[in-house]
Amino acid sequence: MATTGTPWTRSAAARLGVWLRAAAVAWLPLCASGAPVLRVLSWPGYADADVVAAFEKRHAVRVEITTVGSDDSLRAKLADPAGPGYDVVAANTVEIASLVAQKRLIPLPMKDIANAGRQLPRFRQLASIPGITSEGAVYALPYTYSEMGLIYDRRQFGVPPDSLNVLWDPRWQGRVLAFDGSSHSFSLAAQRRGLAPFHIDAARFGGLARDLVALRRNVLSFYSVPEESVELFRRHRIAVMHANYGQQQLKLLRDAGLDVGYVIPKEGALAWLDCWAITRRSAQPALAARWIDYMLEPAVSGVLTRRQGLANTLQEPPGGAAGAAASPIVWLEPVESEGQRTRLWRRIVSGERPEGF
Repeated sequence: MATTGTPWTRSAAARLGVWLRAAAVAWLPLCASGAPVLRVLSWPGYADADVVAAFEKRHAVRVEITTVGSDDSLRAKLADPAGPGYDVVAANTVEIASLVAQKRLIPLPMKDIANAGRQLPRFRQLASIPGITSEGAVYALPYTYSEMGLIYDRRQFGVPPDSLNVLWDPRWQGRVLAFDGSSHSFSLAAQRRGLAPFHIDAARFGGLARDLVALRRNVLSFYSVPEESVELFRRHRIAVMHANYGQQQLKLLRDAGLDVGYVIPKEGALAWLDCWAITRRSAQPALAARWIDYMLEPAVSGVLTRRQGLANTLQEPPGGAAGAAASPIVWLEPVESEGQRTRLWRRIVSGERPEGF
């Protein structure tokens, strides 16, 4: 399970111990009775232990949460024929559109997801959200969203960074973090060059791959999950990070006591909208619909915002990042070739030299 990065106190640890003992007692009859199992493929922080436990108790079921740290990992787990066969998945709209096209999702039984009616008006206009509807059927419901800004250490920057170029700046070599993801990394490199981030010409890939080799040489590390980025940031006195998880990472770092700021670079920030969907392999589609309805309850969505700092689809967020009004937000779109990006990215992170591209 993901943690929030908040420092533990002795009393908090004691309360957790009490909760775990109670959970263990509650778990025994579920195991003994052969309770139905709901398998959820999700992102860190989307389904904390107490949130899951409440759903299990309400419906007398067991829930198995598997978390991923990249779209590449999500695709691999969904595609694995020997995998457990997930019932419900959280994925961004681009991934949802791909899964719909591959006929790997089933239409949602909207009559069983009453809490969809509580969402903000713009999230109830489902046909206007690219990727989540097809031929009149709804395949996914929005859950949370964020832009991918820059997080920086206020102590090391007299003036906030305003450009993606800071990630490549040799002055910060070894004090930069970036996300380990093939699609977003090439889009980031294209944005920096003023190119279309989702539709890269074949002739441009070599140059962008070399740019990403240069980024690899400037970063301390590529991270996958938010907690990993927080630990690296704190332990290695990181100066600046490209925040794939956006506001979620900002909250985790501030909760950890770090003095950090957040900006949208002048080139703009990629932004994602994650949704819940039911897979065609689901053995529990009715239970999966109950899960989605549960995740859209105000109390549950409120937990996501309070603990993770991520916006939910029921309430307007309290405020945006500095500079957001002046810089563009670029919502994710399908890219020209996921396969090519993935193959090149593997070569980049494996240590291949720039002249190899």
